[in-house]
Amino acid sequence: MAGPKASTAASKPASSAVDPNAIHSLWKAYNDTTPSRLKLIDSFLVFLMLSGIAQFLYCILITNFPFNAFLAGFGSCVGQFVLTASLRTQVNPENRGEFKDVSPERAFADFALGSIVLHFFVFNFLG
Repeated sequence: MAGPKASTAASKPASSAVDPNAIHSLWKAYNDTTPSRLKLIDSFLVFLMLSGIAQFLYCILITNFPFNAFLAGFGSCVGQFVLTASLRTQVNPENRGEFKDVSPERAFADFALGSIVLHFFVFNFLG
């Protein structure tokens, strides 16, 4: 027969919830240390992610009738997300060692040109 130690260890519930203090300290560190330029890029990334999720849910739950329109819209969100994440990586001051030859202006010009090319292909894919 097992002693009282075995029964108390087995009866402890496994805590799968996230510690609210950890989330609060992560949010505080993000607000304190992240430049406002990167926060703006992050908000655009969140918008693109939510837009892609909304399009995907609409396709699954409602209809995907013009399927090429869904693919174009969803591909536009994913492609723009990738381009924006690349821009954020290049303009982040902590990554200056990796991208010392790329100025923030050059990174934005590459982002703008890539966005124009992406949306040209998306527009042509619509038919």
